[in-house]
This record gives sequence, C-alpha cells and structure tokens, in this order.
Amino acid sequence: MPNPTSAASHHPSARAGSHDDPRDRGGDRQPLLIVNGLHKYFPIRGGLFNRIVGHVHAVENLSFVVMKGETLGIVGESGCGKSTLARLLMQLLKRDSGELIFDGDAVGERSGISLRELRQNMQMVFQDSSSSLNPRLPVVDTIAYGPRVHGTKRTDAKEAARKLLDDVGLRADQFAARYPHELSGGQKQRVNIARALALDPRLLILDEAVSALDKSVEAQVLKLLRELKHHFGLTYVFISHDLHVVRYVSDRVLVMYLGEIVEIGPADEVYGNPKHPYTRALLDSQLSMDPGQRVTEAPLAGDPPNPVDPPAGCRFRTRCPFAESVCERISPTLGDARGRQAHAAACHMHDPASGHGRTGNPPLGTPQETRLL
Repeated sequence: MPNPTSAASHHPSARAGSHDDPRDRGGDRQPLLIVNGLHKYFPIRGGLFNRIVGHVHAVENLSFVVMKGETLGIVGESGCGKSTLARLLMQLLKRDSGELIFDGDAVGERSGISLRELRQNMQMVFQDSSSSLNPRLPVVDTIAYGPRVHGTKRTDAKEAARKLLDDVGLRADQFAARYPHELSGGQKQRVNIARALALDPRLLILDEAVSALDKSVEAQVLKLLRELKHHFGLTYVFISHDLHVVRYVSDRVLVMYLGEIVEIGPADEVYGNPKHPYTRALLDSQLSMDPGQRVTEAPLAGDPPNPVDPPAGCRFRTRCPFAESVCERISPTLGDARGRQAHAAACHMHDPASGHGRTGNPPLGTPQETRLL
C-alpha cells in the first residue's frame, strides 16, 4: 500500500489514468467498485418491551458498478436512500445483505480487502462542513490526523497536509494554523476535501458536498473537484439534489426512488432521453431560464409512500400516470446496466414480456428543453 502522505506530491501525469496507478490490478475494464444485491433495513421498536414492530426499507436490492476514472452521479428525492447508500459503501453502516467488491477484492470477507485498506482507498466528503471538522484542532492537524493514524510520522503528515491545503486553493501559510470557526463555509469544505485526499484514496464519495454553499462558491468548488480528479486520478460517487450540478460533473447517472434504482445510464442519455416516468418527472421539475417555459403545475404530485410499508410491485406506481395492473402485481427489474454506455430502467413499459399496454411505446419522449449550466 502506498504511503498515505504521498497524495499531494503526485504530478498530474503520474495519476491521470488508472493504468498508471500501481494499485490498479484489473485494468480499466474491471470496475473499481461492484455492488450486488445491497440491502439495509432499520428496525422500528415500540410497545411495552421495546420489541421490533417493523422495519424501514432504506436500501433494497441495489446492484451497480462504478468504473475507474468516472464520476457516477446519484439523484433522487429526500429519503430515497442516497446518504444511506453512501454510508454503506464506506462501511459506516453495516449492510444486512449484499456484496461489495473493491477492485476485485470482496469487502468484509476474510480473504478480501480489510477495513483499514478500504479506508485508505475510499474516502467521503460530507454535506455539513462545520460538524465534519473538530473545533479543537487547527486545520493542518485535522488533515494530518488520518495519515498519523495509519503510521505516518507527525512531521511528514503535517508537511503533506500543508501541500494539500495548497492543492485545494488555501495558502498553507495563511490557513494551516486556523481553527474551523475562523473559516467560511467554502473554506471549510475545501479543508474537508483536503482531509479526504490525505490518505491518497482512489474513490471519493461526495454526499451533497456543495449543496450548502453559495452559488459562486459552489462553482469554485466544482471546478476544484474536476481539477483534483484529473490531478490525482480519482473516481467520484457524487450525490446531490441539484440536477444541473449532477449533469455538469457526471459521466453516468443513477436515479433512486424509495430505496431502489429506477434508472441508470450515461448522463447525456438519462437527461436527453429518460426511460423511467420518475426520471422524467424529476427533469421536468427543473426551473427554466426561459420565461416562456414556466412550470404551471408540479410534474410530480404527492409524497413518496411510507418506506416502512412500501407498495407491492413497482414502488412508483402510486404516483405514476401510466400504472397498470401489472405494476401492482410484479416488481419491474432493472436489467443489466454494467457497461459505461448501458442505459436501463426498471419499468414494465420497457419490458416486452411484461404485458404492459404501453410496452415498446412509452409516452415519455425527449425533454422539452435542453437545460445546460
């Protein structure tokens, strides 16, 4: 395993592609992360003896891959399981079932990759930049903390931390000794990004990392993330509510609804030719810069069903204008979407064998307007 303090010293050309990374074993065609059949239920307790009376179906049967060097964007309404998924990938939550494979090594298995090695290869940037930082530590010590835990000498870890501050656009001579309360929101998030890079990871999970920032600062941080991705040869899992931002940063997009994947594919395909009614409703909810394209009524009405007792069959059927009886009886399958160019949706309208009345002729069409940043 490479020295964790070496992250800031890499030249861009040394990490611009996964084939240059000595830790890469399977080449570009082997996914960096494989997720198979991931489940997570949260128990609900109640009654006199505090017994389990139900479960929240937070994440159910998720299967997808993250290819090396790409940015996979994840979108969906609040409560659909995006942040839970991020914490499951980071092993901050224990999965109930399913399989995680990191560059060919099973996660959590005796013969696979250890948690210590996984944390060196995978890091996370959280939404709340303030609560993510220790208020009692200057930022240079916060960034150096991870490498020190992994055995790096204090002086070497601090020197690498100062270099990382420069990499994220904060001059070390001005910011290294500052405490979190002396930083703005954008500066705090830059420190969090530097801390995530301190262990020289290969995969960075960004959970709403720019949603709390002002738009001008958000644009600066997004530009920084793109530069860092090239500089360090990173792979991103980017979680956000902002559909414009997701389109800007993502190579592929994964759409979640009530704990399940409803659509996944290349960003241009998902935005230009959505296959699932829920994806289409999300895209139609974007506000337009054209005053002639005002939204007069909400494209999607109501709230998602209760995750404690989700609907049988297709979970979106209670809000879908194209739902038929087959949608209640049978849960649609996503199909194989493991390639970089694969585009799949979990909808009976795209399954010739489903018996849905609109099979082969889904009334979704293309977006009325191409909305770019």
